[in-house]
Amino acid sequence: MHIGELADRTGLSLRTLRHYDEVGLLRPSGRTDGGFRVYSEGDFTRLTRIRQARALKFSLEEIGELLDVLTARSGYHGLVELDAMETLLAEARRRRTKLAADLERADDLITQLSTSLQHPLRPTVQQPG
Repeated sequence: MHIGELADRTGLSLRTLRHYDEVGLLRPSGRTDGGFRVYSEGDFTRLTRIRQARALKFSLEEIGELLDVLTARSGYHGLVELDAMETLLAEARRRRTKLAADLERADDLITQLSTSLQHPLRPTVQQPG
């Protein structure tokens, strides 16, 4: 698929996809004779992982490391790879817990705003005195 179709499927901008290419996170599988980027379903899967990591507020550098570990998953796991995977898993869980707490606070605010709209305070009119 071309970059525009990938952008449509993911809701990301062309600029973001080009940036991911520039920093080495998401290289297109190929290019057309005219030089246009061409992406595969494997690239789409990789982009899905990038978006998942971004949702947990991983930096682009951390995402690169995470993708390296996930890519190595299909090959031999030495002690270093297993240690890296365990570290990333623990960090992802910690960030998810924080995100869940943030969402709970956001839900509380939404509830308060909703309640305020249902029961608005009426301004008091001061009588001349």
